Amino acid sequence: MDVIKVIIAEDHKLVRCGIKLLLESDPMISVITEAVSGAQVLAFLKQNELPDLILADLQMPDITGMELLKNIRINYPTLGVVFLTMVEDHEVITEAFDNGAEGYLTKDISSEELLFALKHIHGGGKYISANLSHQLFVRPQQSSRAPATETTDLEFNSREIEVLNLISQGMTNGEMGEKLFLSKRTVEGHRRSLIDKVQCRNSAELVKFAITHGLIA
Repeated sequence: MDVIKVIIAEDHKLVRCGIKLLLESDPMISVITEAVSGAQVLAFLKQNELPDLILADLQMPDITGMELLKNIRINYPTLGVVFLTMVEDHEVITEAFDNGAEGYLTKDISSEELLFALKHIHGGGKYISANLSHQLFVRPQQSSRAPATETTDLEFNSREIEVLNLISQGMTNGEMGEKLFLSKRTVEGHRRSLIDKVQCRNSAELVKFAITHGLIA
């Protein structure tokens, strides 16, 4: 697998440095430059080789993350944009994906989930933080959905069902590992396996599938 080339766009230096250290702890990821605004990102793109992904905050000076996304979709349509933000507003999340974002992550996710998300997106998928998938799909349906009776031809073992239930509760890979007495890497593997088996794009769609097919309560 090729090394994933990433630009970090984040105006808070301490946060930016922390993200860079985390990403570069993985040999499969290379941070090619850092930017404090969307304008700096666009200036870099005009004069340099394109990265694979841009990991951007939504709230930046000059050009916001959302404005950056819209510009990139017009001028660099193959370039992936992933938001890493504190904003959990459902309308903003919907707007991000409607405008072509590949991922939407909150800054309270674990390092394992961040690395998993970037690799999954680089592989052609989309991703939304597990905690957000819980908010977007599970809670709104709990009050209105009838017990599911539909079945699926796919087979899931007991461990996969356990992981599905914990994902639906918004748990991170680390939290699931502690609860199930598994390593974070093993849990990450289960999550990836489930996403691949269901052929969905992210954890949100995985949870939606599980609910629709009566795999979780």
